[in-house]
Amino acid sequence: QVHLVESGGGVVQAGGSLTLSCEAYGVGDRLHVMGWYRQAPGRQRDLAATISNSGDTKYADSVKGRFTISRSGDFAQKTVALRMNDLGPEDTGVYYCYFCLGYGCFEGVTWGPGTQVTVSS
Repeated sequence: QVHLVESGGGVVQAGGSLTLSCEAYGVGDRLHVMGWYRQAPGRQRDLAATISNSGDTKYADSVKGRFTISRSGDFAQKTVALRMNDLGPEDTGVYYCYFCLGYGCFEGVTWGPGTQVTVSS
Protein backbone atom coordinates (compact mmCIF):
# COMPACT_ATOMS: atom_id res chain seq x y z
CA GLN A 1 0.00 0.00 0.00
CA VAL A 2 1.33 3.43 -0.97
CA HIS A 3 1.61 6.01 1.76
CA LEU A 4 1.73 9.72 0.81
CA VAL A 5 3.10 12.62 2.86
CA GLU A 6 2.38 16.12 1.57
CA SER A 7 4.10 19.37 2.49
CA GLY A 8 4.06 22.96 1.28
CA GLY A 9 1.12 25.15 0.51
CA GLY A 10 0.04 28.26 2.36
CA VAL A 11 -0.88 31.84 1.58
CA VAL A 12 0.91 33.92 -1.03
CA GLN A 13 0.28 37.18 -2.82
CA ALA A 14 -0.55 37.23 -6.51
CA GLY A 15 2.59 36.96 -8.58
CA GLY A 16 4.34 34.95 -5.90
CA SER A 17 5.61 31.39 -5.83
CA LEU A 18 5.10 28.24 -3.80
CA THR A 19 6.47 24.72 -3.91
CA LEU A 20 4.46 21.64 -2.99
CA SER A 21 6.14 18.35 -2.17
CA CYS A 22 4.79 14.84 -1.81
CA GLU A 23 6.68 11.79 -0.61
CA ALA A 24 5.49 8.31 -1.53
CA TYR A 25 6.47 5.17 0.34
CA GLY A 26 5.89 1.55 -0.57
CA VAL A 27 6.34 1.87 -4.35
CA GLY A 28 9.57 0.03 -5.16
CA ASP A 29 10.34 -0.24 -8.87
CA ARG A 30 6.76 -0.54 -10.07
CA LEU A 31 5.38 1.52 -12.93
CA HIS A 32 3.64 4.63 -11.66
CA VAL A 33 2.51 8.19 -12.28
CA MET A 34 2.51 10.78 -9.54
CA GLY A 35 1.56 14.40 -9.36
CA TRP A 36 -0.98 16.95 -8.24
CA TYR A 37 -4.65 17.64 -8.76
CA ARG A 38 -6.40 20.70 -7.42
CA GLN A 39 -9.91 21.66 -6.41
CA ALA A 40 -11.09 25.24 -6.33
CA PRO A 41 -14.02 26.17 -4.08
CA GLY A 42 -17.27 24.91 -5.58
CA ARG A 43 -15.56 23.13 -8.47
CA GLN A 44 -14.49 19.60 -9.30
CA ARG A 45 -11.03 18.23 -8.75
CA ASP A 46 -8.88 18.73 -11.87
CA LEU A 47 -5.42 17.90 -13.06
CA ALA A 48 -2.61 20.34 -12.29
CA ALA A 49 0.42 18.29 -13.35
CA THR A 50 1.70 14.72 -13.34
CA ILE A 51 4.97 12.94 -14.05
CA SER A 52 5.60 9.28 -14.77
CA ASN A 53 8.46 7.15 -13.49
CA SER A 54 9.99 7.54 -16.97
CA GLY A 55 9.83 11.32 -16.71
CA ASP A 56 6.87 12.02 -19.01
CA THR A 57 4.98 15.09 -17.83
CA LYS A 58 1.45 16.36 -18.30
CA TYR A 59 0.20 19.84 -17.41
CA ALA A 60 -3.17 21.50 -17.37
CA ASP A 61 -3.30 24.24 -20.02
CA SER A 62 -3.93 26.82 -17.32
CA VAL A 63 -0.59 26.14 -15.59
CA LYS A 64 1.72 25.58 -18.56
CA GLY A 65 4.70 27.90 -18.42
CA ARG A 66 4.09 28.69 -14.74
CA PHE A 67 4.23 25.33 -12.95
CA THR A 68 7.06 22.81 -13.12
CA ILE A 69 6.79 19.26 -11.86
CA SER A 70 9.82 17.18 -10.96
CA ARG A 71 10.59 13.89 -9.28
CA SER A 72 13.36 12.27 -7.29
CA GLY A 73 13.88 9.36 -4.96
CA ASP A 74 14.99 5.78 -4.80
CA PHE A 75 13.59 2.28 -4.38
CA ALA A 76 12.17 3.00 -0.95
CA GLN A 77 10.81 6.50 -1.38
CA LYS A 78 9.71 8.74 -4.27
CA THR A 79 9.23 12.49 -4.14
CA VAL A 80 7.29 14.71 -6.49
CA ALA A 81 7.62 18.49 -6.29
CA LEU A 82 5.45 21.12 -7.92
CA ARG A 83 7.04 24.52 -8.29
CA MET A 84 4.33 27.12 -8.86
CA ASN A 85 5.33 30.55 -10.17
CA ASP A 86 3.35 33.66 -11.04
CA LEU A 87 0.43 32.50 -8.94
CA GLY A 88 -2.94 34.16 -9.34
CA PRO A 89 -6.22 34.06 -7.40
CA GLU A 90 -7.47 31.45 -9.87
CA ASP A 91 -4.86 29.05 -8.50
CA THR A 92 -6.46 29.10 -5.06
CA GLY A 93 -7.72 25.72 -3.92
CA VAL A 94 -6.87 22.47 -2.23
CA TYR A 95 -4.04 20.62 -3.90
CA TYR A 96 -4.03 16.83 -3.66
CA CYS A 97 -1.06 14.58 -4.20
CA TYR A 98 -1.96 11.82 -6.66
CA PHE A 99 -0.35 8.42 -7.06
CA CYS A 100 -1.31 5.97 -9.80
CA LEU A 101 0.32 2.55 -9.49
CA GLY A 102 0.69 0.18 -12.39
CA TYR A 103 -0.18 0.46 -16.06
CA GLY A 104 -3.52 2.24 -16.32
CA CYS A 105 -3.54 2.48 -12.51
CA PHE A 106 -4.55 -1.19 -12.31
CA GLU A 107 -2.82 -1.44 -8.94
CA GLY A 108 -4.81 1.48 -7.59
CA VAL A 109 -4.87 5.22 -7.07
CA THR A 110 -3.90 6.85 -3.79
CA TRP A 111 -4.72 10.42 -2.83
CA GLY A 112 -3.02 12.58 -0.25
CA PRO A 113 -5.12 14.45 2.33
CA GLY A 114 -4.73 17.75 0.47
CA THR A 115 -2.97 21.01 1.22
CA GLN A 116 -4.51 24.47 0.92
CA VAL A 117 -3.06 27.07 -1.43
CA THR A 118 -4.49 30.57 -1.14
CA VAL A 119 -3.45 33.37 -3.48
CA SER A 120 -4.48 36.84 -2.43
CA SER A 121 -4.95 39.60 -4.96
